Amino acid sequence: MLVHAYWNYRTVMASMIFPCIFFIQILAIASKSDAKVSAVIVFGDSSVDSGNNNFIPTIAKCNFEPYGRDFPGGTPTGRFCNGRLPPDFISEGFGLKPIIPAYLDPAFNISDFATGVCFASAATGYDNATADILKVIPLWKEVEYYKEYQKKLRAYLGDRTASEVISEALYVISIGTNDFVENYYALPKRKSQLTVQQYEDFLIGIAENFVRQIYSLGARKLSLTGLPPMGCLPVQRTTNFHNPLNCLEERNRVALEFNGKLKATVAKLNKDLPGLKVFFADAYDLLFQLITKPSQYGFEVVEEGCCGTGFFETGFLCNRHTPHTCPDANKYVFWDSIHPSQRTNKIISDQLVPLLKQLFI
Repeated sequence: MLVHAYWNYRTVMASMIFPCIFFIQILAIASKSDAKVSAVIVFGDSSVDSGNNNFIPTIAKCNFEPYGRDFPGGTPTGRFCNGRLPPDFISEGFGLKPIIPAYLDPAFNISDFATGVCFASAATGYDNATADILKVIPLWKEVEYYKEYQKKLRAYLGDRTASEVISEALYVISIGTNDFVENYYALPKRKSQLTVQQYEDFLIGIAENFVRQIYSLGARKLSLTGLPPMGCLPVQRTTNFHNPLNCLEERNRVALEFNGKLKATVAKLNKDLPGLKVFFADAYDLLFQLITKPSQYGFEVVEEGCCGTGFFETGFLCNRHTPHTCPDANKYVFWDSIHPSQRTNKIISDQLVPLLKQLFI
């Protein structure tokens, strides 16, 4: 059985406060499981946000239908998808819970967060200016929430067990696309200040500092996701006026260039920081395989998303009144004009989990 309906899950999890459950959970966390991953802790943007934006004043939300229609219980949770996201599948792949809760969701508490928590915020980026565009949570604030979480975890489990959870957790980090799609290519400020290569370097510096910061806070096992082939996102194809509905190859080249720099930074961090293991999750190659060879994976549509026309709808433009939404998202690589479908997330996660296990088990 995959998972109970989301609302039942929330109710049950919120009520699990009996002392016996508490001590059983401490023993389970403290034990050395085969997986050697105590929790999945998530930082990033809408590719991994499980609903934090529901609880901040921003238009970058999706806690309404048809989002979540294929999520357990058919509930829109704030995930920019028709169902589950990669961290949900990765957590399940490591034998942990199949749903990673959002830190700002008041329906959950530290007993839920002890084995997995999400600090991500849709529409954010490495660049603080990216988060400012739609007034979402900047990366530095995600880290502040993580520090707050650590204090709660230590109060709940005690210093020794909490420190073990923190060091044995898998940190899933997926961020950076919005810095280009929503910021650099959409607004004039950064483009007037920096060439695209200089902007890449600026973001790489932030990424490195972020990893060093959470390392100093106890993180040791990281999966750092590179940029996807952002020129092939349906919303980017829509803006390709010279070659309609084809990928914007220049933006794909930028993604590859950025990923090369990020991969080199990962190697440097692994060398510089004792005990740190960072896995570079190559989102570009994994997604590009589905986009270029869709039939091999059972997909029928790659140029557009399932929701609405699939060319521009995302967030509030993809709602229950949006016409033309497809009946079967499993045939689509993308759910809306930016975000992959649940089936795409599952295929990518299924490829990542064995690689993560090789490194962290």
